[in-house]
Amino acid sequence: MKILLKFAIFTICILALPKFTLAQCNEYTKKECIPLLNPYTFNGQLNNAVLSQGETAELQLTFYKDQEYRILVKGETQLGKLQFQLFDTEYNLLYDNADEDHTNIWDFMVESTDDFIIRVLVPENMTKGEIESGCVSILIGFRAFGSRTIFK
Repeated sequence: MKILLKFAIFTICILALPKFTLAQCNEYTKKECIPLLNPYTFNGQLNNAVLSQGETAELQLTFYKDQEYRILVKGETQLGKLQFQLFDTEYNLLYDNADEDHTNIWDFMVESTDDFIIRVLVPENMTKGEIESGCVSILIGFRAFGSRTIFK
């Protein structure tokens, strides 16, 4: 009976761990990332995941004509500088933050409503030590076109 009870407790702990990790990631996103979208309006979608060094994640989103957008990709500091790229649905590269010293924010507009893919790459661990993992957030802010001055 004691073995069965220990097994049940162990199983519950293992099943609860992903929910606990996701809750921590949600808190990180809400406290550390959403405020960085200002002055854009947060679209309400919490897109986050726990990633390890060397991993990649993709997210497909629709962007609408006559809207200005801000993409924010931010990860916990132990992950290093994150790379993010924007592709069309045929995987033609449209933007790569590696060309801009791995900035975590990019503001843009689209000419017509369409689907796009955001790819996030967590850098490899170069020290061959313990592999780090942490929360990575991909957030989208928007505002109506013409609501700010555009500088060239």
